[in-house]
Amino acid sequence: MTPAARVQTAIECLDRIAAGDPAERVLTRWARGARHAGSKDRAAVRDLVFDVLRRWWSSAARGDGETGRARMVGYLHDTGADLGAVFTGAGYGPAPLEAGERPTDAPIPELASFDCPPALADELKSSLGPDFAAVMQALRDRAPVFLRVNLSRISRESARAALGAEDIETLDDDLSPSALRVTKNARRVHLSKAFRDGLVDLQDGASQALVDALPLAGTTRVLDYCAGGGGKTLAMADRHRARYVAHDGLPGRMADLPERARRAGQSIELVDTRELSSQPPFDLVLVDAPCTGSGAWRRSPEGKIRAGRSMLDNVLSLQAGILRDAAHHVAPGGTLAYATCSLLDEENIRQAEEFLLNAVGYKIDFTQTWTPLQGGDGFFLAVLTRR
Repeated sequence: MTPAARVQTAIECLDRIAAGDPAERVLTRWARGARHAGSKDRAAVRDLVFDVLRRWWSSAARGDGETGRARMVGYLHDTGADLGAVFTGAGYGPAPLEAGERPTDAPIPELASFDCPPALADELKSSLGPDFAAVMQALRDRAPVFLRVNLSRISRESARAALGAEDIETLDDDLSPSALRVTKNARRVHLSKAFRDGLVDLQDGASQALVDALPLAGTTRVLDYCAGGGGKTLAMADRHRARYVAHDGLPGRMADLPERARRAGQSIELVDTRELSSQPPFDLVLVDAPCTGSGAWRRSPEGKIRAGRSMLDNVLSLQAGILRDAAHHVAPGGTLAYATCSLLDEENIRQAEEFLLNAVGYKIDFTQTWTPLQGGDGFFLAVLTRR
């Protein structure tokens, strides 16, 4: 595919996403039907689509329209591309621009320039305070790729050298002693020997920092109540020897965890909700709750364009129920750790405080917040102790 053909394909995908189709489904269907497209073409189209999703409102304002074509015009103009070289109509590329399609350099509304979802603007401003503008600007760009070094098996320096031998360059990152930030050939990581041998795994730097903050010392039984893919379960297991149990209300989300655990050399017990009910209480229960994902909008930008008040209200109700259920599995004297990858106070500190109003015998030990300004995703952690 020519670069222009990739742009045209991205435009068509964006129109389907704007109509409500999930981005991953749109891209998967296109890739399956485009046998002429190689791996570099698929990666390039995906990058274009996700870049525009991150700049959903500014691209529409710059391109003076809400179609995929207008947004692409606005995005390419905003990033300094030569529109005349792309919109030629040749080689399956987009048709030439008409007079009314020229991008604007006039000032655009502030929220659009920040690519802030209008429905959550007030909540984001209140939660982020003076960091609002800087955080929203950071969320307009791609997230860095982080690796977590399994320090129980290899040092960070040795892992960096092993990756470097395969031309994957990394730098130590201050977010966590186990964190490496990939600076070259990130797409080769999953093919590297270090990854295949379980010496490193993909995990955001702030996610690693959150695990570092968990009070694991002295624990013998640990439950990851909303384990998902198991990244935090494995990070805890690498940091501290204990019995680890992983649970998720949607067990299919844990499908990759057994293979990840095998690769990392860790033993993780997977249980469903029925099996969990017969388990004795745990010293530490981690609840990495479902949320708006606003702290990770760089990685999952579709969440930003779908964000709305009704969605937030549904998430808040779900989080409250999960916290109540998870608290039943905490042993006396044990710890309940509540985490989200959200930037919104309603999902974070207010949710923890609301839990305390109705829970008997719990107190907050400490809270911690990370934002994209520190380099990784946005996260919140509240550590609560059961008296």
